[in-house]
Amino acid sequence: MKDKQVLIIGGGVAGLSAAVELAHFGIHVQIVDKADFMGGHAIQYTCKATDRCVKCGACMVEDKLSQAVAHPNVHLTAGSRIREISKNGRFQAIIDRKPEFIDPDKCTGCGHCFNTCPTEGVITDGFSSHHHPFFALDEDKCLYVKDGSCTACRDVCPKNAIDLDQKPGTIESNPNAVIVATGFTPFDPTSKPYGYGTFQNVVTSLELERMLRRSGRAKRPSDGIDAQRIAFIQCVGSRDAKSGHLWCSKVCCGSALRMAGLIKSRQPDVDITFFYIDVQTFGKDFDRFYHHIQNDVRMIRSIPGDIYPGEKDRLKVIYADSKTHQSRDKTFDLIVLSIGMTPCEGIKEPTDRLDLTVADTGFIKPTPFDPSPSGDGVFIAGTAKGPMSIAGSIADAGKTAWHAIRYLGIDQQEEK
Repeated sequence: MKDKQVLIIGGGVAGLSAAVELAHFGIHVQIVDKADFMGGHAIQYTCKATDRCVKCGACMVEDKLSQAVAHPNVHLTAGSRIREISKNGRFQAIIDRKPEFIDPDKCTGCGHCFNTCPTEGVITDGFSSHHHPFFALDEDKCLYVKDGSCTACRDVCPKNAIDLDQKPGTIESNPNAVIVATGFTPFDPTSKPYGYGTFQNVVTSLELERMLRRSGRAKRPSDGIDAQRIAFIQCVGSRDAKSGHLWCSKVCCGSALRMAGLIKSRQPDVDITFFYIDVQTFGKDFDRFYHHIQNDVRMIRSIPGDIYPGEKDRLKVIYADSKTHQSRDKTFDLIVLSIGMTPCEGIKEPTDRLDLTVADTGFIKPTPFDPSPSGDGVFIAGTAKGPMSIAGSIADAGKTAWHAIRYLGIDQQEEK
């Protein structure tokens, strides 16, 4: 049992959850993720509790990341991707790793590098106290990597934790099984008629999650002041025939309404409008929550057609009244687009190498599980299969881990 190893491709909540389950059985797990920080998109989500927990799942992601970081059987490799993978008995994988410019053993997370770097976006910061180091350097934007002209971050670091001469590395792995947990890609709403990328005060739901996590309040990006009138627009990139995305992303309604409730609790004078097709149910307490939230949020059953700029960076939303079918408009100073889940970018690489099948939607088709040693040893977890909530991804990852444990021939009664 001691030499059993599993490679997990993707360090989001599904990958972390599967890793923790496997590690409890003495299995050595390596998680590879192309991002600089583990946790996927969900680690960026804010807790939406007000006077009580609303079961948004954000704390569950923190918990899984905490467990994975602390477990001696789990090895996390951020900023990396699979270059080659094949199977001859065990799998053979070659992993390319980005330069480790910031030494995690020396970095204290003081933030001097982040505050000193003259080029925006070169130094990025994490979202969790479990991200260590808490900062990462983007070599594609770094002036030192480009032409050696800037060493500001290295010069200001009080612990000499930054080495700008670091080179990419290569890791070889020989796992007994592979779990693909590559997650999803948030829909890019630039093509939609809502002015995303043109109007500063049009943001995505993920950007609002980050804003609330970092500052605790909903602010206008144009001037940094608290928003007074906010519109949430649902189904941006989901249930959309023009984009070829006919699926419901399942989590957008719950996430948006919970964020609306959180904002209202912290900014009581804010006026919030929710534009929707229909509201998807979510959670055991949905009826109670939905009844309560309608007291704080104006619900309009209509999807806006256009957005136009107004005075003082405000935005005019044009929509059709569902009862009279007449055109109406409302003005807001912050518009939030609830973007859907789409298949992970770059999913073709692992699917081709591991002989997986991609569905018409672009998500991966789950492979038939074979718990016997003659099975192929490749498993799929989480939103790589299709849209899921955080709780759903964790549950699916747990089920996938159990299948992998059976495949490896480990007695499930002998948890270590």
